[in-house]
Amino acid sequence: MLRRTIAASLSLMLAGAHASAAAEQACGLCAKSVVINSALASCFLEQYPLLESRSAATVAINLEDCEEERGVVAALKGPSAAGSAQPSRKFFLSLSQLVCLKRKLEDPETELDPSAQIDLGDC
Repeated sequence: MLRRTIAASLSLMLAGAHASAAAEQACGLCAKSVVINSALASCFLEQYPLLESRSAATVAINLEDCEEERGVVAALKGPSAAGSAQPSRKFFLSLSQLVCLKRKLEDPETELDPSAQIDLGDC
């Protein structure tokens, strides 16, 4: 009887772990990369505790209300910024990607301005 209970518990745990891993892999809506600058990165990091507490396998990120520029006139962009992509303001991430993005944004080696494309494929 005890063996059956232990076997059933292990079976449930393995099924749960497998379902969680499958949900991570099956996130067709999740971003493969995001374009972000230092202002949006700061806003994301401020929102992170709330985002991390979500119980869903996929988290919707909305940085639309984040302030980017404080000046009346935006600073002129240099020649290298002419072809840079617009920052990502709305995107979906899996929980593992959420943690990975936080880690990458907190890395002092990451250059975020004028904007940086953060690859989430290895998360």
